[in-house]
Amino acid sequence: MSKLRVAVVDADRDRALMIVDGLKDAFDDVDVVVIGDESGLARRIAEAAADVVLIDLASPSRDALEQIAAASAAFERPVAMFVDRSDAETTRAAIEAGVSAYVVDGLEKRRIRSIVEMAISRFHAHARLRAELAATKEALAERKTIDRAKGLLMKARGLSEDEAYALLRRTAMEKGRKLAEIARALVDAAELLR
Repeated sequence: MSKLRVAVVDADRDRALMIVDGLKDAFDDVDVVVIGDESGLARRIAEAAADVVLIDLASPSRDALEQIAAASAAFERPVAMFVDRSDAETTRAAIEAGVSAYVVDGLEKRRIRSIVEMAISRFHAHARLRAELAATKEALAERKTIDRAKGLLMKARGLSEDEAYALLRRTAMEKGRKLAEIARALVDAAELLR
């Protein structure tokens, strides 16, 4: 692993130092920034420009979870959270906030490396799923636009579905553009003419 920059959020100085020591023992090249309180957490995490965020809270408040959600969404980074106690609602809120690893009563120096690696792995797996979902949604939207453009051509020119598709495809090839772009242009032009 190349140089790792970690933001440690912990109001308890002794626990924060234990985490810092654990990180330095676990990783050859690590840079650690300690954030001592929750105020302005999203901004402070952004300023830290960390690759990973480790948050150690006895019992996370709703405000802290909202700050974590803002930081996770805006800056796309793995977050591991250590808590002393939890309930189903807090666990669900942490996951929805983008926490990649949620560890209850398990903060031990020797476990820090595995938890950081798991948070990074889960974060990347989740990012791949989000990218796949976005690509699938885009493909579906393009398919709908192409179908709509085919319908317009079928109605305006009396073409069959295959002929309308062939015309769209040929036009896209002649213009050196994607089929979906040509379909979008046709649909947009049809909407202007209504």
